[in-house]
Amino acid sequence: MLQKVEGIILRTNDYGETNKIVTMYTKELGKIGLMARGAKKPNSRLASISQIFTYGSFLIQTSSGLGTLKQGESLISMKHIKSDIFATAYASYIIELTDKALEEKKPNPYLFELLYQTLHLINEGMDLEILTMIYELKMLQIIGLYPHLSSCVSCSRTEGKFSFSVQEGGFLCHLCVGKDPRSLLITPATVRLLRLFYSFDLNRLGTISVKPETKQELKLVITRFYDEYSGLMLKSKKFLSQLEKFQSPMQP
Repeated sequence: MLQKVEGIILRTNDYGETNKIVTMYTKELGKIGLMARGAKKPNSRLASISQIFTYGSFLIQTSSGLGTLKQGESLISMKHIKSDIFATAYASYIIELTDKALEEKKPNPYLFELLYQTLHLINEGMDLEILTMIYELKMLQIIGLYPHLSSCVSCSRTEGKFSFSVQEGGFLCHLCVGKDPRSLLITPATVRLLRLFYSFDLNRLGTISVKPETKQELKLVITRFYDEYSGLMLKSKKFLSQLEKFQSPMQP
């Protein structure tokens, strides 16, 4: 059956001398696999629209197994993502996280819109680290992980100084911090931003100025939580970490 879908290319794999197998996240059908016949040929009409990061409108033939990509049209050029090494690295991580976290053929229009908006804002030159952390926090709910960020996980206190406990799965106030000696003491700014980013509507994102030390705290909390509970091992995350180490000495 032929069907028109709105989709984002997550991954491609060569198949034979001229074909590609494309993994696409669609608004209508969720994550699906498609055969793009002849897509490796330079003059193929599928060559340009079967590349990673492509957001477009596609005509596909569905089946119980692997479908077929018939034709497509790119709706927005992701030129900056494809030409800037840092934008490419962050976008690649977001794409791989999405791919690894999702089961096939389970539509989620909210997540599709979130992925599109995040890639679009990266392409527009918005803060790569902030966008990535917002996406990571929102993806936790998709994976089925729910950090306790509204109050102390032990006594429900909502004000005061907090640490983040990976072991307890959320905030511990200064009175309860002894429950986890390895908890991370974090600043009020980090507490506020964790709460904000977790429930934030990305469509309302304006210019957010965050101190480098606050970003580092946010990254540490999110990374440790993912490492402990997600079970995801992502190649793009390792590359991104290496790139950030390379970038740090260059920053003023």
